[in-house]
Amino acid sequence: MTLPEQAPDVVAPVSTPLPADPNETRKGVVAALGAYLFWGFLPILFHVLEAAGSVLIVAERTLFSLVLLAVILASGSGFQEVRRLLTDWKTFRIIALATTLLVINWLLYVWAVETGQVLEASFGYFINPLVNVAIGMLILGERQNRLQTIAIGIAVVAIAIQAVGLGKFPFIAISLALTFGFYGFFRKTAPSGPASGLFAETVVAAPFALGYVIFNIASNGLGPHADPMTMGLLVLTGPATAVPLLLFAYGVRRLRLTTIGMFQYLAPSIQFLVAVLLFGEHLNATRLLSFALIWLSLAVFSYDSFRQRNFARGA
Repeated sequence: MTLPEQAPDVVAPVSTPLPADPNETRKGVVAALGAYLFWGFLPILFHVLEAAGSVLIVAERTLFSLVLLAVILASGSGFQEVRRLLTDWKTFRIIALATTLLVINWLLYVWAVETGQVLEASFGYFINPLVNVAIGMLILGERQNRLQTIAIGIAVVAIAIQAVGLGKFPFIAISLALTFGFYGFFRKTAPSGPASGLFAETVVAAPFALGYVIFNIASNGLGPHADPMTMGLLVLTGPATAVPLLLFAYGVRRLRLTTIGMFQYLAPSIQFLVAVLLFGEHLNATRLLSFALIWLSLAVFSYDSFRQRNFARGA
């Protein structure tokens, strides 16, 4: 689905068919895959920075993302679109909702990394595709064929097994899935370009982020800001945040939410491996079975997409 020309109402978005341009679809696929690769390895950066604390990391990544995006927008006419996004009340509501969901997602994710719960975080991003599928079906009217339905069914079983393997209510996982799923939905319905939309979101969050950084320095001194290496890594959180979000925003406007949803298995799969192989988190047989079923689900969905592409070419 593409975005309507005018900003839709937040509770009743309008959708139109995606343009049948294979080049645009291909670009969307490349952008989406790039975003998920970035996100897959992002826990490594946050793990190194865990001493700084999750709130400070999120505040710094917001501010340095803002700086990077300002440089990108300065090379074009993007600031005019940002002004429109922030001054039109209907659009601003969408941007504010997206910003709130994104910041909550960031805080939960960084906190999960610094408390050694990357496996549960990866579980959350395994659930996230199902949230996208549900939103696509219930709100945007997207429909699935038989193979896609089978793939989704396998994923549901895998997620149920994963929950058993955790042995507790997966609060982090479910919260991450819901916040990022609905963030993707609002980004899809907001009539904005990738850079200008993300810049508008960071502008909304920046005063709170700056206020926290000032408060933290006033209360605790320079802290991590006094160490050149740590400060350099905090600066790096800007591009590490902005680049995959730009790629995601670009891809989500060119692909169906269900397609985006199934691609999202890539990032949690990488996070899963990082948690086990680099961070030494415990992996039991139940969770390993869930991991295998998730990949089977992705294989079924990918086969169906490949089959439909070949059929369209033959037609």
